Amino acid sequence: MQSITDQELLALLARDPQEGIAALLDTYGSLIRTLVGRVLRDAPQDAEEVTADVLVAAWRHAPELTGQGRSLKAWLCVTARNMAINRWRVLRRKDDLPLDETLAGDWLMAPRKTDAEELVQALVEALPEPDRTIFLRRYYLLEPSKEIAARLNMQERAVNTRLSRGRARLRQQFLDARKEE
Repeated sequence: MQSITDQELLALLARDPQEGIAALLDTYGSLIRTLVGRVLRDAPQDAEEVTADVLVAAWRHAPELTGQGRSLKAWLCVTARNMAINRWRVLRRKDDLPLDETLAGDWLMAPRKTDAEELVQALVEALPEPDRTIFLRRYYLLEPSKEIAARLNMQERAVNTRLSRGRARLRQQFLDARKEE
């Protein structure tokens, strides 16, 4: 299929949903699958379902997206990421593993693509307990503060305070380390 603009894609989705979804899949399918696959790497069937859900959502929202002039690609990325995270949270609740088992995979400790990512990983790993556990659960496992507080027998407010202060401390350590380079 020839290159098609976002507005043409949206018009096609509204006019002929079957052909529009096929064109959307040709144009942005690999991007959607990649984003969803990163979140749901251990659940390929769920990743397929979420990808289909994103396509259906694009069809349903095509009329409102047409007049907004926003980037369809950006909308698809945000929608795919959010739907995948929502599905991941549902799946995670079914397999509620302790932190050590959940993080046992190499995904957290795998080499990062950039020096900045490696630096952030090292700074997080160097955090004292319970801050390290709080950060890992909140930003790597995407657990809400309320769940973290319950797991660690803390008040939710204390978890949020530690996250806030920890972010400020990490930001300063990151900037200091970058200045030294």
